[in-house]
Amino acid sequence: MIEKMKFVSITGPREDIDRVVNNYLSRYEIHLENALTELTDVKNLSPYLEINPYKEALSTIGSFYEEVENPEQASAKKLPIEKALSLVQQIKDEADVLNKTRQELEEKRDSLSESLRIIYPFRNVDFDVQSILKMRYIHYRFGRIEKDYFEKFKTYIYDNLDTIFIKCDEDERYIWGIYFVPVHEAQRIHAVYSAMHFEKIYVPDQYDGTAKAAFTALEAEYKKTIADLDANKAARKAFFKKYASDIASSKLTLSQFSRNFDIRKLAACTHGDNSADASADYKPKEPFYILCGWMTEKDAKAFQNDISGDARIFCLIDENEQEDAHKTPPTKLKNPKLFKPFEMYTKMYGLPAYGEMDPTWFIALTYSFIFGAMFGDAGQGLVLLIGGFLLYKFKHIDLAGIISCAGIFSTFFGFMFGSFFGFEDIIEPVWLRPMDAMMDVPFIGKLNTVFIIAIGFGMGIILLCMIFNIMNSLKAKDTEKVWFDTNSVAGLVFYGSAVIVIALFMTGHKLPGGIVLCIMFILPLLVMFLKEPLTNLVEKKPAAFEGGVGMFIVQGFFEMFEVLLSYFSNTLSFVRIGAYAVSHAAMMQVVLMLAGAENGSPNWVVIVLGNIFVCGLEGLIVGIQVLRLEYYEMFSRFYKGSGRKFEPFRSDAEAK
Repeated sequence: MIEKMKFVSITGPREDIDRVVNNYLSRYEIHLENALTELTDVKNLSPYLEINPYKEALSTIGSFYEEVENPEQASAKKLPIEKALSLVQQIKDEADVLNKTRQELEEKRDSLSESLRIIYPFRNVDFDVQSILKMRYIHYRFGRIEKDYFEKFKTYIYDNLDTIFIKCDEDERYIWGIYFVPVHEAQRIHAVYSAMHFEKIYVPDQYDGTAKAAFTALEAEYKKTIADLDANKAARKAFFKKYASDIASSKLTLSQFSRNFDIRKLAACTHGDNSADASADYKPKEPFYILCGWMTEKDAKAFQNDISGDARIFCLIDENEQEDAHKTPPTKLKNPKLFKPFEMYTKMYGLPAYGEMDPTWFIALTYSFIFGAMFGDAGQGLVLLIGGFLLYKFKHIDLAGIISCAGIFSTFFGFMFGSFFGFEDIIEPVWLRPMDAMMDVPFIGKLNTVFIIAIGFGMGIILLCMIFNIMNSLKAKDTEKVWFDTNSVAGLVFYGSAVIVIALFMTGHKLPGGIVLCIMFILPLLVMFLKEPLTNLVEKKPAAFEGGVGMFIVQGFFEMFEVLLSYFSNTLSFVRIGAYAVSHAAMMQVVLMLAGAENGSPNWVVIVLGNIFVCGLEGLIVGIQVLRLEYYEMFSRFYKGSGRKFEPFRSDAEAK
């Protein structure tokens, strides 16, 4: 069902808004609307503009909250706002010290890593690095050269140059080394080395002692820096563990205060009157805030009683909100716990508009019933029932709750069909076996009984959906959809007459006379054909045939052909209920045959795996097919789903 809504307008002194929101509104669910948009007939209103003072602190504590390990397990409690802000500043100051230390260590680590990378290929050079870097009359270069070029250089060029190349290290591709040249030959020899693809490596003058000693010292310092970083990481972890509860509590408090403060975005303000007055007793008018929104009837009454003793807050409840076209209430669903999971399917199609019928109970009953008929197996049904129930209870998965409800009817039809994990010789069927039950149909011959019953069930569902459409249309005061549409009174008379005639024919009873059949069939079709002019006539509007009378007749003819075709196809769609009931039994027979059950000693591994396969695959397919029947054959006849969601600024979780 849909909760009954009341439109409330709340007002009071402008500076009193925080007290009202924190002390009163935070305890109730209210769907706030933009007051400036709602109160268009009130003059001299302005938006309530203020900068949120809690936003920065909330952002800071939010970043800390993300670093807490398992933050949802931290105990959180509401704090005084001053305490929350103080904690944020304290935590931030201590965290900044840890962050600064970490940043310095990371910079040091990166610097040492780069120095090690440079000196590593030359670590075996047994010379003082500083003495090499300070040479004045001999040029040097640290670098690397590809092995292929080095071999050519060594074979054809090296002996003819005034240079010394000291090999330091090598890998599969490169040779690292240092070469020395006299100053007067440096330019020419540098060019030769460059031509041989020698890549220069810049070595800064920060190394002391030999390259090996410098590398060893740097490596030790690098390891110490890594250890310091690990210690800093452990200290950060301990820090956030220590303050986990304070962080969660501060975030909870600041989130509430920040959200409450942001209500100003939806509020309007009146202008205070500060003009001078000759009278000494004159008091300037104080500016007021105005908040507008929707509350459930129960909450609205409780809220009004709550503020009855507060002289600084005024609340007006609009009792005639449905008469105002500009005030369309949001939709809040309220269903029993058993039907609650099926709200997921309703919301997938679209929330019901306020005043429209909530189809949740209908889809809960029909979906579970049809699923059970298509998936009738007592053993597999119990698995769905128990497994779905446990998942829904502990994981709160709506789909699991739906599966559990479907499992109830699967178990029921399993006993009706005499099927238990595919075995049909363990329990006797209360009703029939889908694969064996046959019946005679006039002009057709033998036909499976479940097919005939499925079509009859579908006819009844279609008629029920037409009645729902008439009820919804009466509420919406839609003349065409009440009387003249495909699913209106005219459609109900036509389709209902067809159902009665078919039932009489199949049971061997006499059919009504020709005049009665003419009234039952021709008159409703004629009414549906003329639905537009008849609607205009009832609503006292001028009859207009767009495109002329000829075009109206042609268009109406094809529309009526489509209507008749849709009645026929929609009815036949319900055959799938019987088809899947038969196919389920057939698939389980195949499983038992593969397991060798006919020999009296079945392979239980095959039976278990086969049941799991059939339960998973066919359960998924049946679930989709039933949902298709719900949406296309049922919902499309009476349900629009054009409502908007009730979104309170305070959630149920905050109330706790």
